[in-house]
Amino acid sequence: MIFCGINPGRVSAAARAHFANPRNDFWRLLHAARFTSRLYEPAEQFEVLQEGIGITNAASRTTPGSGDLRKGDFDGERLARIAFELKPQWIGFVGKEAYRGAFGERPELGVQARTLGDTRLFVLTSTSPANASVPWRVRLHWFQELAGRASGLPIRQGVRALVVDPDDRVLMLRYGSSYEHWWITPGGGIDVGESDEQALRRELREELGIEDFELGELVDERERHFLGEPGFGGQTNRIYLVRVPAFEAQVISEAEEARWFAVDELDVLPTSPYDLPELIRSAIDL
Repeated sequence: MIFCGINPGRVSAAARAHFANPRNDFWRLLHAARFTSRLYEPAEQFEVLQEGIGITNAASRTTPGSGDLRKGDFDGERLARIAFELKPQWIGFVGKEAYRGAFGERPELGVQARTLGDTRLFVLTSTSPANASVPWRVRLHWFQELAGRASGLPIRQGVRALVVDPDDRVLMLRYGSSYEHWWITPGGGIDVGESDEQALRRELREELGIEDFELGELVDERERHFLGEPGFGGQTNRIYLVRVPAFEAQVISEAEEARWFAVDELDVLPTSPYDLPELIRSAIDL
């Protein structure tokens, strides 16, 4: 795995280290997405080679900002040589402009159609402080997506429930890590031999103590790549609508908190996936 930034800024040039600005999220995102086994400092950049990770830039000239770069500063042929000589499975471009500068194309985030030999290319959000308008959750999503894909591990099958009461409030569970907290709908992986309904009834019983409910329609199915469950590089979730009478939310699982929310309240909360409020509105016709 090679990460390719756009070019060294003044802080990184002075430190002689990649992504050295303390306000740059790159090293924190590597750890949060589980690319690395611990949080590294920029001065330890060569130690991440032990984790199978290399770092380079699309342009080598130091500038105050990426907007000061010229077309001639970029060297896509150099990146092609790196790919053919080192044969990484992936090159992850940290920001659209790093990719555009190297290849003269405007990319979308995620997997690219272009390859360099057998090396696949992926575009991440920029981690620069200048890109601070992009929320942490969105940045982490793309790092997690690449981590799951790069792992080569299989995708787990899972089910989740939009648990909705008569007032159209949605029951959410809160989880956390050392980097963040997020809210997610109840559910989990499907065990061998289980149907969707059997798995969802088991999960809702284990997480919320719900025993009696009628399984509603399938409202969404999506695949996410991430390193969460050991042995898996992601999960395909089939999400069902489950309407229940109102009851007091309480945690009986490893979640940190359970709470009912009006859908509009979710707009200002970190949720997984981060477009969950829109999905819920569509499912319950709000």
